This record gives sequence, C-alpha cells and structure tokens, in this order.
Amino acid sequence: MNRRDFLSSATLTTSALALGGCNESDRQAIDYSKHPQKNENNKSFNVNKNRKTVIRLATSWPAHFPIMGEGVEEFVKRVEMCSSGSIEIKLYPKNTLIPALAVFDAASSSQIDAFHSGPYYWKGKNPAFSLFSGVPFGFTAEEINSWMIYGDGLTLWRELYAKHNLHPLLGGNTNIQMGGWFRKKINSLEDMQGLKMRVPGLGGEVFSKMGVNPILLPAGEIYTSLERGVIDATEWVGPALDLKMGFYRVAQYYYSGWHEPGSVLELTFNKAFWDKLPNEHKSILEVSSSEMNANMTYNFHAQNTMAMEKIEELGIKIESYPKDVISAAKIALEKVVQEQSMKSGDFKRVYENASAYLKKSIAWSDVSLKDYLNMR
Repeated sequence: MNRRDFLSSATLTTSALALGGCNESDRQAIDYSKHPQKNENNKSFNVNKNRKTVIRLATSWPAHFPIMGEGVEEFVKRVEMCSSGSIEIKLYPKNTLIPALAVFDAASSSQIDAFHSGPYYWKGKNPAFSLFSGVPFGFTAEEINSWMIYGDGLTLWRELYAKHNLHPLLGGNTNIQMGGWFRKKINSLEDMQGLKMRVPGLGGEVFSKMGVNPILLPAGEIYTSLERGVIDATEWVGPALDLKMGFYRVAQYYYSGWHEPGSVLELTFNKAFWDKLPNEHKSILEVSSSEMNANMTYNFHAQNTMAMEKIEELGIKIESYPKDVISAAKIALEKVVQEQSMKSGDFKRVYENASAYLKKSIAWSDVSLKDYLNMR
C-alpha cells in the first residue's frame, strides 16, 4: 500500500467511526421544557392565540408612497401573518386621520397607538431628537444602525422619548441622501445667501448658518412650492424618490449630499400602550420592525442604483457643492453643535456619545472601506 492509499484508507476509517457514534438512535433533540435553567419570562408566550391586539398606526407618508409608505404596508402584513391575526394594525397614511407632522403629539397623547416618521421632525420638542436621525458629515446608514443597536443610541433615544410617553423602534433608513435640487446653479457660497430651501433637522440649522432660509414642508407641498418659486431649492431623499416627485422638471441643478449621510426612520409607539402589550406581541413587533429597518435600508440602495440609469437618460447632471460651501458647512456645524450643547444637556450628552462612537468607526472605515472605494 502506497502512502496515498494509506492516508485515504485512514481517513475513511476515521470518518466511519465518527459517523458510527452518531447513528439515528443517538440523535435526540434537546427538550428545553426540561432544561433546569428555563427562562421564566417565556411563560407569557403562546397564550395570545385568542387575544386580539388592535394598533392604530399613522404615518407621515401618503398611501403606497414608494419605499417608505410601501415598507410600512409590508410591515403591517408581516405582523398580521406572524401573529396569525392576533395583531391587527389599522394603517392611516398621512392626513387620513392625523396630519403628517402631528403624529408625534397624537401618539404621545394616546390619540393613536403608533406612528412611522423621522425623528428630526421633532427637534422643536427636544434638539437632541434630530441626532437620532443623523448628523451632517456624520454616521452612514451602517454606522448609525451599529451605534443604535450595539452602542448607546437606542437606549438614549428611548430614555428621552419616554418623557413624552413614547417608545421608539428602528423603522428604516434612507441611506445617504442627495444634497438637493436648485433652480439656479451654486457657484460659490455667495449664491447660497437668502435662498429659501426646504430642509429639515440639524442639516437645516447648518444651512441656516450658511445664509440659507430653511423651511419645513411635508412631501405633498414641496413640488408645488418649488414650481411656484415659494422655495428656491429642496432636498428630499435620493434619485429613486426624487425622480418620482418630478423635481427635475422645475429645478435642473442636482447636488450630491453631506447633510444626511444615513437618516433613521422610526416606528414609535405610545409607551403606555407598549408597556401593556404581552411579551409575545412585543417580540413580533420588534422582529418585524427590525426586518422593515433592514429591508427599507437595502431597498433605498437598490432603487437609487436603478434610478441612476434614468438620471442619465434624462440628461440630469449631478453637481458637487463648491469647496467654499463645504468648508462653510463644516464650520457652521461646529457652531450649531456648540450652541445646542449650551442650551440643552440632552443634546450635549447624545452628541458626545455619538461622536465618540463615530470616531472609532472612522478609524476602522479609513483603513477598510475608504481605501477599498478608492481602489475600486
């Protein structure tokens, strides 16, 4: 027997012996019902088969609105399927029950049980809320999800929302957003002075420091306002949704972005309502929300990728902000952070926590993703 035959024979013999020790008679599933460390928290599971939970959920988006609205509709179907119908979600698109930007107050006061929207809309309630959506020149979608789930983001968010009788879950991410549509080309910082621009959140405050007049408008009013010259520019999301909104028909200059590199969307519940839910239903809602968060994030990327072909077909040229605008934006961000930190201890605490996490993330990204993208 040569060496190769010997090794092959030895390998087969060893494998046969190993498999022989795992014959069918020895294959027994672990019976967790007899496990000595049984989790008593599970005692409330599988007891809600005949118990119905009805959830009144309002959104800030129109019915069947691409990606965001559709994502919530899929979430509703998923919850009802996973709960075998024991959870029924009554979905109210924007303005059918509650105005688009009134859902926060409606859920807080128990007029509805939950809402889907974006945290930066509520910075008037607490300036720290805008940080849970994202920061200009800050977290990407992957980074902010990481901070939320494995850092302190979600804990801080829930702590501050609890003061308003609210309990938030991650409900999606727009991925990096574009920098806006302008009726006139931006050649320098001087061209930004006095512009009326629809832009929310912390990004809006930064634009304000740069001489722009930021205006908050719901989705349904943006196009008409831009067309009539009520506003001079608008940011929205990215190519997929921007093209559907038709902004290119009334504003030909399209800019790449920095103000919302990864914006969180929220699925937020009235806290008193949430606390009373059985554990089984909480788990179904949490898992389904997590799925919606991932699916919406990936769908934005996929749809934007496909929309780039349409961008080319329409002859839309994507512009980059001039260097003096970018420099001014970074200086403005520092001023906004300093001012808000002086006014609000919540803002200061959340910003410092997020910044510390971002600093570590940048150290990793610079030697991995950044180098890879430069090589690609």
